[in-house]
Amino acid sequence: MNALARRIARMIEMDGPISVGAFMMLALHDREMGFYATRESIGAAGAFVTAPEISQAFGELIGLWCAACWRDQGSTAATLLVDLGPGRGTLAADMLRALRRTPDFLNGLEVVLVEASAKLESVQRERLAGAPVSIRWVRRWDDIETDRPLFVIANEFFDALPIRQFVMTELGWCERMVTSQSDALAFALSPEAIRLNPDRGDAALGAVYEISPAAASLAEDIGRSIAANGGAGLIIDYGYEQRGFGDTMQAVRSHAYDDALAAPGEADVSAHVDFSALAHVIRRSGARAHGPLPQAGFLRDLGIEMRGQQLARGNPDHAADIEAAIARLVGVEAMGKLFKVMSIVPPHAPVPPGFC
Repeated sequence: MNALARRIARMIEMDGPISVGAFMMLALHDREMGFYATRESIGAAGAFVTAPEISQAFGELIGLWCAACWRDQGSTAATLLVDLGPGRGTLAADMLRALRRTPDFLNGLEVVLVEASAKLESVQRERLAGAPVSIRWVRRWDDIETDRPLFVIANEFFDALPIRQFVMTELGWCERMVTSQSDALAFALSPEAIRLNPDRGDAALGAVYEISPAAASLAEDIGRSIAANGGAGLIIDYGYEQRGFGDTMQAVRSHAYDDALAAPGEADVSAHVDFSALAHVIRRSGARAHGPLPQAGFLRDLGIEMRGQQLARGNPDHAADIEAAIARLVGVEAMGKLFKVMSIVPPHAPVPPGFC
């Protein structure tokens, strides 16, 4: 066991097994030993590479997408652009660079970065020094005053929100827990079944049902704010449009899959996003959800291949790398199919670009 695993084991010895969601929160966000608190998680030296780190075209198109939605809704003066889980600040930097071409949207714009990691916040501050707009940092969504048009970007954010897992047994649905045994963390099942009624068909013995109350609550809050005040949101993540049963929790360490319980705090732990559940709560909030649709189609409709050609012409020595980066974002065997995109708009807003 590493140090964080030993701490978790002591907690379990004192208070009993913990939920999968509680384990995820400790593994990712423990202030002293959590993954995001202690490591450079993104990029070649980290556990994984996100779309903004692959090509600047990704962030540029997202920024211009926000401006297009803003114009479609009447170009209200004061707006808020929120980046959830901004990584190294690359996405925000690329969005703001592209938005210099739309000064009418940039004027009166305030940017808020929601970042729980002090380590990543310091990286973001350095990357965004000299930005053309006011930027502030908050730790939680609840720290934002959502009283104006709100443009929310959540790129690979929802997959890191904690989940609960339930396994079908002869007793019914029993929650999967994390316990400690033989000097190691291990999965176990709650001895008592809980009443659940998943709307996805019959479940065989051993089937795993996942829910994310945190993801549902946040998506509903975002939808409610956008429905009331205008704006638009994008959720970009790997996941499923219609999820069945299955265990999707995974750990990634140094760009390779790892045992989620083996070394908490040393690997990124995440789960596939249930877009159908998010769409349900967004619509319940009063907003409209469009999608999800594959990332490839969305980015192509926004013109990513044309932008890639422009970048290649301006940087001929790096043309092959630029072409490979665009292919990685839209390729069916790469990120183009697995990653999905969902938009959130007010109930009477036009269908946003990329979803028509």
